[in-house]
Amino acid sequence: MRVALGLSYRGTGYLGWQSQPSGQTVQDRLEAALSKFANRPVRTMCAGRTDTGVHALNQVVHFDTDVARDAFSWVRGTNRYLPRDIAVQWCRPVDERFHARNGARGRRYTYVLLESPVRPALEAGQAGWVFRALDDGAMRQAAAHLLGEHDFSAFRSSECQAASPVRTLRRIDIARHGAYWRFDFEGNAFLHHMIRNVMGSLLAVGQGTCTPEWLAQVLAMRERRLAAPTFAPDGLYFLGPNYDAAFALPERTAAFDWLP
Repeated sequence: MRVALGLSYRGTGYLGWQSQPSGQTVQDRLEAALSKFANRPVRTMCAGRTDTGVHALNQVVHFDTDVARDAFSWVRGTNRYLPRDIAVQWCRPVDERFHARNGARGRRYTYVLLESPVRPALEAGQAGWVFRALDDGAMRQAAAHLLGEHDFSAFRSSECQAASPVRTLRRIDIARHGAYWRFDFEGNAFLHHMIRNVMGSLLAVGQGTCTPEWLAQVLAMRERRLAAPTFAPDGLYFLGPNYDAAFALPERTAAFDWLP
């Protein structure tokens, strides 16, 4: 049968999601834990491959198995073998039509940023940081240029393996909570480093280095070298994917209430 899991993790100590020979990735740790619990090898497919240092609140994975377990048992049994910074949040049996990656209708990310003269301490690794004041209005104007379907080559990593640079950004929301900023992104899919590259450019506008119109020009030129440098991964959280409602999969975990 096919099983879907919702997973949360702190990405600080891992080399991203995708399995590597070092074994120091989230996928490696999850598959090792699932294999121990099932007493046979288990291979997983995720909804969105996160980079080194990027966190997830509701990463969705699926796997096929002939091991019969209650959904609750998959959660508790797998968590027994996972490190403290990775935890399965929920489990649902799904039919073979479900595919964690190909079936996702959209994906959501949040970037949490501290604006302060002093670097973060308790939030180290969990929030980005700028020490210059940010202009909310200028960043909103700049973000509006990115909405819709575009060629995002200007914000694409040179290591990106996507067949096409065209993506659709449906929403960018910017809000402030005291000293913290929250940037919410929703789109059909994202290129490698796309959000971190967009963040670098939005912050260049917010700090007055560039104008909102500059961001529109960068987008139109489709040249990565014209955009701002890639911003830190520390404050980036994968909130999770969206699927057809017929699958009835959870779109929230408890950690959603923890973010500012």
